[in-house]
Amino acid sequence: MDFDINSRIDIFLGDITSVSCDAAVNAANSSLSGGGGVDGAIHKAAGRKLYEKCSEIIKKIGTLKPGEAVITPAYEMKTASNIIHTVGPFWKGGNFKEREVLSSCYENSLKIAADKKFDRVAFPAISTGVYFYPYKEAFDAAYETVSRFLKKNEFPKKVIFVFYEKSAFEYAKKKTGL
Repeated sequence: MDFDINSRIDIFLGDITSVSCDAAVNAANSSLSGGGGVDGAIHKAAGRKLYEKCSEIIKKIGTLKPGEAVITPAYEMKTASNIIHTVGPFWKGGNFKEREVLSSCYENSLKIAADKKFDRVAFPAISTGVYFYPYKEAFDAAYETVSRFLKKNEFPKKVIFVFYEKSAFEYAKKKTGL
């Protein structure tokens, strides 16, 4: 299989909780407990049941390791049916396999989406907030991973990169030509 990726990727400036999709990807912490940034916004939009479900998952698995992904319902979040939680790497200068771990976040999230046959998946700029991953390097890794996956898989039909920061959004638009 070799699918045209240009028609299957969108870039959006705004809040991930406002994007209509089958699954919004959460840049989660390892305890899935909510926090600031994307994680806090998603937990707030999904409501208390998400926190309870995440606590249940953590009781079963311990913590979610960087690069891993799990899925939950989106509960009260009005724009998504599901949330795929993944833990990105902390940026330590680029010499500690950060790019490999970040790529795993995208790939493992996409595997869940493909398995569930989701049409639309929205990704934030994983690790670029309080985990300090430089947005240009993060997007390059994300775009490469997503492109490679979409070339070989029918699902998801559309991947939406969602940026909260205008500079990251502009970089992604320029890099992709979208």
